[in-house]
Formats: sequence, structure tokens, C-alpha cells
Amino acid sequence: MKTLAIELSTARGSLAWLDADIDRGCEWANDRKNSATFFETLDKVVKKFGAPEIIVVGLGPGSYAGTRIAISAAIGLQVSSGARLIGVPSICAMEGNDYCVIGDARRTLFFFAHICSNELIEGPSLFGEDELKSKLDTLGSDVPIFCSESLPQFPNAVARYPSAQLLARLAQDSNRSFKLPPLEPIYLREPHITTPKTAVGSIVTQ
Repeated sequence: MKTLAIELSTARGSLAWLDADIDRGCEWANDRKNSATFFETLDKVVKKFGAPEIIVVGLGPGSYAGTRIAISAAIGLQVSSGARLIGVPSICAMEGNDYCVIGDARRTLFFFAHICSNELIEGPSLFGEDELKSKLDTLGSDVPIFCSESLPQFPNAVARYPSAQLLARLAQDSNRSFKLPPLEPIYLREPHITTPKTAVGSIVTQ
């Protein structure tokens, strides 16, 4: 199957194309404030290889803005190509058989996830710094800890980024389960919703 993979959840963006004859990917520094490189690269890939039959998107956790851009671009391509659209947690698309991923969830919290055979088996869950350090201390010494950003609080974490090429290979595995539309980024917290206040003196009629 002609598969296009899009991954924009971290500071390293990537695209990949996979079919019976081609397995090709590209990476770039992903500027979350400027998506020009992504759209230029996407345009070149589609013009070179044609319409995909499967489009797979990395869903994070990570950059909410980057993941939303990836999903929106994938939806646009799906409409024009009729391709099957699916999502996979970005953290499942790192090279390794059994590993953990940590990341900054802001507001003094961090996320933790455990992946085995590119399947999410635990998390992502939120921890305070001390709680996460205690959690990591319980892991076996043979389980690597990955992160996609600088986390000096956790010196044992190794920099590693999700791969669009690996996403594409996962998308062609018929034994896997995938997220189906409507696709959304993986939320580490419930979305904050502000309820509008009723104006003072307003009258509600039936």
C-alpha cells in the first residue's frame, strides 16, 4: 500500500513514503512558528510519488500546534485522495523494542509512557518531578529512557525522536490497532474550557 506518514510532534519534523518499491524519509528542524518547510516538503513528496492510499499521522504527546498542523494537512490530503486516514501515538514510533518516554507537560509536571514492540502499554501519565524520579528508579537497568527535549532534571534520559518512516511501517501492520477519524492530538490534560458568564440583569425566556 502506498503510505504517507507525517510526524510533527517534536522539534524534529519528518515525512516518509513507503510502498512496494520505495522506503524513503526526510527530517528537518521543526519550527513550530513557521510551517513553510513542512508544507514545501509535503508538496514535493506528493508531486513525486502521487496520491497515497494510507495516511498515518503521529498524535503526540508533544507539540499541540505541530500535531494539529499534521492532522489538518492529512485531512486535506485524505479528502482529495480518498486515502485511509489513521493515527498512531508518536512515542510509539521510536527505534527500540522496550523503552520509556518522558517529557515536559508544563506546570511543574512531566509525562511518562512505557512502550513495548511499538505498542503503548502504560501511560502517558503525569507525575511531579520527584514522583517521576521514583518511578524511573523502579525500571530495570536495561530499559532505556527517551526524551525529545532537554530535561536536565533527568540525566539518564537519552535524546530520541519519533520517526515518520517507522510510522509508515507500523501503518502497514494489519495486526495493529489504530486511532481512526476524527483524529485529535493526545491530551495530557483535559482541555480547558471557559464557560461564558450570563450578563447581569439578562432575562432568560422560555
